[in-house]
Amino acid sequence: MFDAIAHTIQDQMLNLHGVQVSLRRLDLVHPQISGNKFFKLKYNFLEAQQQGYRKILTFGGAYSNHIAATSYAAQQFGFQSIGIIRGEELKTKALNPTLASATQFGMQLHFVSREDYRRKQNPDYLAQLQQQFPDCYIIPEGGTNALAIRGCTEILKPSDQQFDLICCAVGTGGTMTGLIEASLSQQQILGFSALKGLFLNDDVAQLTRKRNWKIIDTYCCGGYAKTTPELLQFMQDFEAMHDIPLEQVYTAKMMLGIEHMILQGEISPEQRVLALHTGGLQGKIKTDSGKTSVAP
Repeated sequence: MFDAIAHTIQDQMLNLHGVQVSLRRLDLVHPQISGNKFFKLKYNFLEAQQQGYRKILTFGGAYSNHIAATSYAAQQFGFQSIGIIRGEELKTKALNPTLASATQFGMQLHFVSREDYRRKQNPDYLAQLQQQFPDCYIIPEGGTNALAIRGCTEILKPSDQQFDLICCAVGTGGTMTGLIEASLSQQQILGFSALKGLFLNDDVAQLTRKRNWKIIDTYCCGGYAKTTPELLQFMQDFEAMHDIPLEQVYTAKMMLGIEHMILQGEISPEQRVLALHTGGLQGKIKTDSGKTSVAP
C-alpha cells in the first residue's frame, strides 16, 4: 500500500495569513480502491470472506466513490457485486463514468426509486433485497458501519499528533467517525459536508461518544454532486498551482472551505491543519481536453 504522506500546501495567500496546511494524498493509496474507500472496505471484505459469502450488495448514488471502489474490490477478490443505485430514471440514460466503470468491473446495477432508496436501512426492505438477491453480504451506503469505522481509524498516524485541526469531506460520516475515534482529545475534527443540511451531525453523534468534532455544510454548493462556478474555478486554479487533482463532489468543496475559513480568520495562524484527500477522482468533471471544466 502507498504510504500516504502529508504534503505541505505552498500557497502565497495562505502563507500571508500564517497558516500551514498539509494535504494527505489518500487518493494515491490504490489506483482503484482509492482514498477513504480502501480503509472502509478493508475489514468488510475480510468479514465477508470469513463468513463464506461470494456476493457483495451495497448502495450508492450516480457518482458514488463507494460504488466504484466496491465493484473493483469485488472483482479482485472473487466476489459478485450488486449495486442498488438511487434514481430509477437513470436506467434509461447513458451511464456516467462512475457507473460505467462499475459495470466494467462486473457490478450488476439495480436502479430504484428515491423513495425506495430512502428505505436502505429499513429491516423489511433489507430482507426484501436478501430475497431478491440471496446470499449477499450487505455493506451500507458509503460503506459506513462498525467495520468501516475500524478501518478509518488507521488513516491517522502517531506523527499526526502534531496537528491541531484535521479536516475531511463528509458523505455518510464513517470516515469522520474513524478519525474522531483515532484523534486526541485536544485535536478538532472538522467535517465539510457534501450534502445540504446538518442531519449528519445526528448520524455521527450516534457513532461516537467523543465531542471534539463539528460538521458544516457551508461549502456544499447547494447539495450532493452540485457545483458552482466558484467551486469549479477554484478546482482549476488549485490544480494549476499545486499539480494535485481534485474532484467536485467532495475534496474540492473541503479545500475551498478551508481556504475561505483561513481568509475569514475562522482558522487561526496558531492551528496546524491536516486535510485528507479522500479520492473519488473517477467522478471528476472533465472537458474533452482532460482539464477541469469551469462551466456551470
